[in-house]
Amino acid sequence: MAKIMIVDDSRTSRKILRGILESSGHEIVAEATNGQEGYDKYAEIKPDMVTMDVTMPVMDGIEALKKIKGDFPDSKVVMVTAAGQKTKMVEAVQNGADEFVSKPFDAEQLKKIIEKVLS
Repeated sequence: MAKIMIVDDSRTSRKILRGILESSGHEIVAEATNGQEGYDKYAEIKPDMVTMDVTMPVMDGIEALKKIKGDFPDSKVVMVTAAGQKTKMVEAVQNGADEFVSKPFDAEQLKKIIEKVLS
């Protein structure tokens, strides 16, 4: 299956995402806790896909998305948002996000979105 990187400042969110994705047969090749770290690891590893939290310290998910899409136009990025962040989601889609999923995670919905983005 796919090599996926998780970028989220919440350890709990990373753990939940890892569990859902690994149970679907995907390999988690890296984790990052902020957008800058996420961008740096993306450039180094070039995973098949990234899940990117919107709200993070150092560099937020939107800025990291812009950098990744700017330097790697074929990248696949699924944005992760807390409920009530509609304006951020619109901004993410305008900047190239392939899809988005909201917290708390619905495992089945997440699996469908991942398959759609990877196909």
